[in-house]
Order: sequence, then C-alpha cells, then structure tokens
Amino acid sequence: MPKKIPERKCIGCGLMKPKSSLVRIVRTPEGGFIVDTSGKASGRGAYICRDTACLERAEKNHGLERSFGQKLSTDIYDSLRRSLSNE
Repeated sequence: MPKKIPERKCIGCGLMKPKSSLVRIVRTPEGGFIVDTSGKASGRGAYICRDTACLERAEKNHGLERSFGQKLSTDIYDSLRRSLSNE
C-alpha cells in the first residue's frame, strides 16, 4: 500500500496540494510573521503556493487575515512578497 502524502489547502487559490509543494507562513508567538521554509517553526501556520500570484489573491480575499484572526498591515504583505520572490 502506498504511503499517504500529506496535503494542505493553499489560502490563495484554494487548491489542495502536497504539503511539500507549498510554503508555510507562520505567526510567531511574539506576533511577527515569517516564511517558514522548514515547515517546523513554532506558531500558527497557513500554507500558500510558491507563487506571488497566490499571495496577491490571499491579500485580496483576506485569506491570511482569516487564518490568523487579525488584520495584517501592508508592510507584512510586502515582506512576504520579498521572501517568496527570493526562493
């Protein structure tokens, strides 16, 4: 029997994809936001495709804000955009 591949839902496009093909965005216990490349950082996480277009969709439909239960400033989106474009 083949091993089950864990899947997560992208908050931008809404598609279920293998966890390894997505990037985890984490709200740290201190309240900051980081792009977690290891997938093991502590804090509340949300998954998004490795594409800035999905981040744009998540910003437009407030997907990150729903996932984290708080408003995000444009500075945070800009920082996430830079982090995703550097990968």
